[in-house]
This record gives sequence, structure tokens and C-alpha cells, in this order.
Amino acid sequence: MTIAAVLWDFGGVITSSPFDAFNRHEAERGLPADIIRRINSIEPDRNAWARLERDELDADGFDVAFAAEAAMLGYDIRGAEVLGLLAGDVRPRMVAALDTCRAAGLKLGCITNNARVGDGAGMTRDPVKTAAVAAILARFDHVIESSKAGIRKPDPRIYQLMCTTIGVAPAACVYLDDLGINCKPAAALGMKAIKVVSEAQALDDLSRALGLDLA
Repeated sequence: MTIAAVLWDFGGVITSSPFDAFNRHEAERGLPADIIRRINSIEPDRNAWARLERDELDADGFDVAFAAEAAMLGYDIRGAEVLGLLAGDVRPRMVAALDTCRAAGLKLGCITNNARVGDGAGMTRDPVKTAAVAAILARFDHVIESSKAGIRKPDPRIYQLMCTTIGVAPAACVYLDDLGINCKPAAALGMKAIKVVSEAQALDDLSRALGLDLA
């Protein structure tokens, strides 16, 4: 089937990954590398992180719940520390790719797991970043935020909701995400899933999938 739409994750794809910020914070505090991700991977559909992204916890509730989960593993990490690390930096080449895809007549969708923290979908309190994120999101035909929809990736319903909303069959979509666990349900629905390991790799893979020069 001819590709008619490109669906994008936001953090780790359009912006730099928060995992990089997690690792810097862990190093600064003398914590084991990837301990924040490890905590977030325990009971992944019921833990503090999952509940935050479904808007079942506010920032204060997440602060306490995450601290309790960290304490169970023997670490003193507040949820507030993690929330301060979420806003990444915009990747200009990815934004340029969005514009190229739109100019080629492709529909654009954004499916992002986020939380109602900071200002807007980018989860930042920096007004410059907030404005930059808003300008990027305005390029999409539709944006689904987990914190507003009440469902989060990798729940297949969130991908199906996007396809229904923009009127494109899953098999006519390319989907980009930096997490393999989020790519799997997209692929199972028939989408061409691209796991974003690096900006250059993602643009190269997307160029081949679309027959466009996005490098």
C-alpha cells in the first residue's frame, strides 16, 4: 500500500531523548547508570510513570509514588527530580523532515506519551522551548497526548485512534519512535515501524521508506 501518513513520537524523535538527561543526572548524583529507566520498567503499566502519563497522578503524586518505588530498590530519588529532566532539545533536521513530508502531501500525526507538567506538550517551563514545541506541533494534522487521551503507548488503541482520526489505514503509515516496545504494536497493526536510534539513522530509514531525500 502507498504510504499516506507519517506518525511521529515526540521526545527522543523530534527532540533529544530524556534518557540522555537521565544518565547525566545519575552520573552527577553518583547513581547507577539507567536506574531511572529501571525503576520505570517495573510493572510498566501500573507504576508511577504509567499513571502519570495517563493523568492518573499529578506532579505531586508522582513525586511521592516514584520516591517510594525508588526506595524499594534502595535509592533516594524523588519524582520531582525526574520531571525536571523531561524536556529535550529540538532537533532541527527532524523539523525540516516534517516540512518536507508535508510538502510531499503526506499527512502528519504525533503520538506522544507525556504528562501534565510544565507548560504544554513539551513538559518544559522554559518559555522559549514552550513556544518552539507549540510551533512544531502546529505542523501536525493531529496530535494525541497520553495525558489527555487517558491511554498511552504501547496500548494499540492509541495508534488505532490516530488512524481513525486522520482517516488513514495503518498499512499506509510509517511510525517513528525511540522505544522498541512502542514500535511493536505499530508494526503489528501493519505500519512500517522505524526505531529511532539516532537522528541520522532515522532520517535515512525514513527517506528509504518514503522515497524522499530527508538527509
